[in-house]
Amino acid sequence: MSFSGKYQLESQEGFVEFMKGVGLPDDLIEKGKDIKSVSEIEQNGDQFKVTVTTGTKVLTNSFTIGKEAEIETLTGEKVKAVVNKEGNKLKVVLNKITSVTELVDGNTLVNTLTLGSLVYKRISKRLA
Repeated sequence: MSFSGKYQLESQEGFVEFMKGVGLPDDLIEKGKDIKSVSEIEQNGDQFKVTVTTGTKVLTNSFTIGKEAEIETLTGEKVKAVVNKEGNKLKVVLNKITSVTELVDGNTLVNTLTLGSLVYKRISKRLA
């Protein structure tokens, strides 16, 4: 199953607590909590380009499965990391944050970010 497509955020859990945990300022947390971000994934074999648009902020990361890449985090920090693919899941550890993105079925993308005991879960539905 290919990850390629556009997905819009449908629901999320733990946003405020998680963003405080990663050090995002309160004003940005307030602005961001109700925005329905759009994630666009382009997959070509083991090569991925992921673009997340949240309001006016656009975050783009490109990587190849199993190879070190520079990934920009939610806070704008750039971290060297290796993204691994396990079945329908993409897993990466960025500093102390573990990110697992799972293509649950052809139309649902679930992204779970974990930082210690804080969990932020995002559920997005395919647009195209």
